[in-house]
Amino acid sequence: MKQVRLIRHGESAANAGQATLDHSTIPLTPNGFEQARLVALSFNHPPALIVSSPFTRAHSTAMATAAVFPHIPFETWPIQEFTYLEPARCTGTTVADRREWVEAYWAKADPGFTDGEGAESFLDFIARAQSFLERLAEHPAQDIVAFSHGQVINAVAWLIERKPLGIDGEAMVDWREYEIAN
Repeated sequence: MKQVRLIRHGESAANAGQATLDHSTIPLTPNGFEQARLVALSFNHPPALIVSSPFTRAHSTAMATAAVFPHIPFETWPIQEFTYLEPARCTGTTVADRREWVEAYWAKADPGFTDGEGAESFLDFIARAQSFLERLAEHPAQDIVAFSHGQVINAVAWLIERKPLGIDGEAMVDWREYEIAN
């Protein structure tokens, strides 16, 4: 039986309330690096494959485990965080600064809406989560650890648990409620 462990990245600068420049390059805090080290030391046997999001915070978290198991294959898959706000607009902002934009995005409940250049729609995001599940199912490795982000992990769990028949505004609202609850 295949075992897949989904692990969220360690504490990032954004999680700690700091302003960030680029969504994809948000670094871990010192606490986040310590969390990554502790995760790496928690394995009681090596996985067959280590997978990471291309985003810096998840990749840095994964590298701590890769350092413990240097002989294990390491792959980068498109399991990065959901970038639903236009990245250029978010440059130099904090989570608190973006709160109003976030609330407006989710209130719209339009799965096809794209906020601007570099942003993705909810449909795109869910398609990435579905592709991830398909790739996991097809991969020959039987023990996979994937370092990703909270929204991706919640999307995968939501797809498995809720099995939505379609991705419409109602499904988007349901996912958001699921994400907040988890």
